[in-house]
Amino acid sequence: MDLLLDATHRVEARHFWFRGFRRFLRPLLERATTGRVPARLLDCGSDTGVNLPLLARYGRAWAVDVNAYGLGLARAAGFTRAARASVASLPFPDAAFDVVTSLDVLYCLHDEDERRAVDEMYRVLRPGGAVIVNVAAMPLLHGNHSVLSAEVRRYTRSGLRVVLERAGFRIERLTHTNATLFPLVLAQRLLERVAGLATPEGAAAKMTVPPAPVNELLAGMLAIESVAVRAASLPFGSSLLCLARKPE
Repeated sequence: MDLLLDATHRVEARHFWFRGFRRFLRPLLERATTGRVPARLLDCGSDTGVNLPLLARYGRAWAVDVNAYGLGLARAAGFTRAARASVASLPFPDAAFDVVTSLDVLYCLHDEDERRAVDEMYRVLRPGGAVIVNVAAMPLLHGNHSVLSAEVRRYTRSGLRVVLERAGFRIERLTHTNATLFPLVLAQRLLERVAGLATPEGAAAKMTVPPAPVNELLAGMLAIESVAVRAASLPFGSSLLCLARKPE
């Protein structure tokens, strides 16, 4: 996991994928925090803490992560409300938060921990509160990054819906993202599997920012997609992004 966090930390400020992801996330944060001022937000599995500044724009942000290295990066960036804990056993009382996020975490958890993590997110949300979940999508996109992130599964729309609704959540928005890059991602992942998947060390070394013109072109494509996805859910893409609500 330290390999993944270190590789991510090197590129996440500039890499087109992370920039696009934050564009997709903002409208859901706006929707989730409407009428809740000041909102209390919890990031379950904060990794390097890169998303905490964005969450902090919408209220007071807390974070938990099981990895000490990632928490150290978050604290070094000035986020002191960060606790070392498992997302399957959150150290907070019931109904403590207005918004809970789980951003590229659930797909790394085995079935029992996945179930417990979703139950815990439901528990710590206030009635009417929202959960925002991002996960890896489409099993045919398994590749080198799957090795680096210790990916257990990639989700289908119906699979993620079942996981959240079983805990009691009501789905408000569920869409694929990164649809514009799907042909490129699919081709890359197929080539990776044909060539043989890399070791975690090899996959970490391959995680770099593309040359500036390419990086900006891909970032621009995701920026356009982020506008389109506000109006319509996308039927395919490398990630699934969901907003769900705990009933009042």
